[in-house]
Amino acid sequence: MSTQPHFKFKELKVWQKAVSFATKVIRAIDDFDTPRKHYRLIEQLEAACTSVAMNIAEGKGRQTTKEFFQYLYIARGSLFEVITLLTIFQNLNWVTPEKASDFQKDAEEITKMLNAMIKAMK
Repeated sequence: MSTQPHFKFKELKVWQKAVSFATKVIRAIDDFDTPRKHYRLIEQLEAACTSVAMNIAEGKGRQTTKEFFQYLYIARGSLFEVITLLTIFQNLNWVTPEKASDFQKDAEEITKMLNAMIKAMK
């Protein structure tokens, strides 16, 4: 008998995509051409992009479906926050329109997955 905990959230495709998305965004941040005086905005982007997968995981670890729903909605909100920040960064020429568009496609896919999961659980 294994004493290792089984983290079922790792089996969720939406969690896997969210982890991949966060990794991609964090890697892109390294390429941003930005004055470092705006570090708080960059930290906010890092927090928002990692919040997606973390909220899916935390919600999966909760006791009730109602709590899980709440965390899925929070994860979706974090995606919207990421896209808002990336739009601002694009306006400031810190990220290219192509890169921003690529991130938006990823975020749309994850949002659809979250929405489908929420709908299936109702």
